Amino acid sequence: MPLKAVCVLNGEVKGTIFFEQSGESDPVKVTGSVTGLKPGDHGFHIHEFGDNTNGCMSTGAHFNPYAKTHGGPDAEERHAGDMGNIVADENGEAKVDLTATQIALSGALNVVGRSLVVHADPDDLGVGGHELSKTTGNAGARLACGVIGLCKI
Repeated sequence: MPLKAVCVLNGEVKGTIFFEQSGESDPVKVTGSVTGLKPGDHGFHIHEFGDNTNGCMSTGAHFNPYAKTHGGPDAEERHAGDMGNIVADENGEAKVDLTATQIALSGALNVVGRSLVVHADPDDLGVGGHELSKTTGNAGARLACGVIGLCKI
């Protein structure tokens, strides 16, 4: 049975991101858009907690069930929540259309109830050489976040 989830991003920028998984072992399709960004790349991560009581700061670290270091979405060594970068155009809009294989909408890799965060700077995918590269991708401030919740199919 297919599952769908949605995340409404609020903060300095706004957006709505949809998650859809056809079957339990299938990848998750992630689509939507974020507006109000400066043009260019912005880190895009699923964080461990669905807690926005202190804005985006209470979302915790990246979702990392296997205790790995930070990496790009195609890297073998990466957090499950490392979604790479979204790219904002000259109007500040980033269209999201990606497939995620290390998250799910049920089971051990379930991201429902966790937060999605958009960052101010590019994610260096763990290879930037900065002291934060292997933990956060040195992606900078948290511009917007929201809790991922199941939605009606």
